[in-house]
Amino acid sequence: MILVSLQDVCVTFGGPILLDRASVNIEQGEKVCLMGRNGAGKTTFLKVISGEVIADSGEVHRRQETRVASLSQQVPRALRGSVFDVVAGGLDRAAGLLADYHRLTQRITREGGESLLKQFERLQQELEAAGGWELQQRVESTLGRMKLDGDIPFETLSAGLKRRVLLARALLPEPDLLLLDEPTNHLDIDAITWLEDFLAGYEGALLLVTHDRFLLRRTATRILELDRGRLIDWACGYATFLERRDALVETDAKKRAVFDKKLAAEEAWLRHGLKARRARNEGRVRALKEMRERRRARLDRPGAVQLQAQEAERSGKLVLEAQNVSHGFDDRPLIRNFSTTILRGDKVGLVGPNGSGKTTLLRILLGEEEPQQGRVRRGMRLQVAYFDQLRARLDDQKSLRDNVSDGNDTVMMNGKPRHIIGYLKDFLFAPEQARSPIRLLSGGERNRLALARLFARPANVLVLDEPTNDLDVETMELVEDLLVGYQGTVLLVSHDRAFLNNVVTSILAFEGNGQIREYVGGYDDWLSKRPTPPPPDARSGPAKTVKSRPPRQQVRKITFKENLELEALPERIENLEAEQTRLYALMADPAFYREEGSAIARTKARLDALARELEEIYRRWETLEALRDR
Repeated sequence: MILVSLQDVCVTFGGPILLDRASVNIEQGEKVCLMGRNGAGKTTFLKVISGEVIADSGEVHRRQETRVASLSQQVPRALRGSVFDVVAGGLDRAAGLLADYHRLTQRITREGGESLLKQFERLQQELEAAGGWELQQRVESTLGRMKLDGDIPFETLSAGLKRRVLLARALLPEPDLLLLDEPTNHLDIDAITWLEDFLAGYEGALLLVTHDRFLLRRTATRILELDRGRLIDWACGYATFLERRDALVETDAKKRAVFDKKLAAEEAWLRHGLKARRARNEGRVRALKEMRERRRARLDRPGAVQLQAQEAERSGKLVLEAQNVSHGFDDRPLIRNFSTTILRGDKVGLVGPNGSGKTTLLRILLGEEEPQQGRVRRGMRLQVAYFDQLRARLDDQKSLRDNVSDGNDTVMMNGKPRHIIGYLKDFLFAPEQARSPIRLLSGGERNRLALARLFARPANVLVLDEPTNDLDVETMELVEDLLVGYQGTVLLVSHDRAFLNNVVTSILAFEGNGQIREYVGGYDDWLSKRPTPPPPDARSGPAKTVKSRPPRQQVRKITFKENLELEALPERIENLEAEQTRLYALMADPAFYREEGSAIARTKARLDALARELEEIYRRWETLEALRDR
């Protein structure tokens, strides 16, 4: 059954076209993911579906009585009251009565008094008249399902818990279609895993915008891609979408190359042909004009962000060494007796719940904050480039140019001057944007600008605190590729599980009560080795409402480090087999046996060792190949 239908919908907002004759149907029970680059118009598309934005042209049809609910990217700053009040606000009818009833119940419990009881009786009558008891049960049931304590003040919650409350508010009216815009932003890994489980079992229709590739693979049954105003319906899951899209891009590129070659040949014919020849080929001239129009109307795929890190002089082998570091606030330990050694070339991921102390640890390691106990030793010739979570190093009052180049017309890239306009174009900023204040930028654009500022400075240590928030998948993968090839040291705070898997070689995990443990490998390795996570914070819901659930079976996949090992095995085998062949040839020569007995024995022992080593390598190769094929 079709819930929402778009037919030839166009939206421009006076700038580049965001929706160009978009047509699509959203059906009951579907889980649809909307993909596209930053600024492509994904949020606008969701607002057209919900009715917040009216299309310039075209038709939007919603099935009669279809309920649509939304979760936006940003948490409204003006939202106040208890969690119960905020969630109950998702109901159009009786929301105020329910909030008053909940507050009055708490006051009677604390204070008592005849006047409060009389108010309570009047409120009960009003709720009965408005059908409020059923709604009261629905609010409490939703709070229990989402593991939320209704009495906690909303404004005191972390960003992750606030988004969970807003999701509960959106779910309360039992919508037929739920619209989620980047729901994993500001959530920690445990909260993202909870959301993934919840959405996988959600029975209503879902239209989701997200950059989380794990969530995409598990949740989406259908992909919509928004590309230069065009809406492409792939009707498949995320893994199949990647294969089909790559094939389509390759085919499209070949077709365009053939067309451009033919157009160039026809242009050359027209320039060099004789006038009489032109007169006898008017049809050919008309065809050329049509080709020009087709080329002019063609929408070329915008270029990708061009990323290049400036590597400074190599640091010393030792980058950072922490010894028995402890730190905390208000008698709450964030770091307890922590020690580690970070060497040149290490790529270290920091994971843990929001507020556990990851940013504090970074500041202590970099010398921006002194630990309360213990010491940190820093290596020689360190040049650090820092990408902070809140993008605080960007000045909203300055232009893009001034933020990146400190007012200069050029930036130095690997010892050579580069004009700031050309450098900003590498990050997809138009020349006219260079002098604009950055307060006009979207979240994704601010993130790209922060990357431009980061990579404009030579560094041998990159510190990245949540670099993937608001980035589209394509740009995230480019950042991954750059970090994988980076020869310096990387400290990375991220809740993006795929990003961690693809980049880091070890994990520092915050496991509660100030304990930080180190694990070799990426996210999957940490997940397979970590102890059972502690139960949720008491503020996230009464114990009686939490139902036990068997843990998800985690599929062991190849890590980034193991993938590098696998790629190196063929060359290693080739070298060992070449040595083995040389030794066999040596032993086939009769002159070999005129050597001393000890030399003959060493050669035979080496051959035996080579045979054992090759057998072990082939066994390892089979194991890694099996992991990669999962």
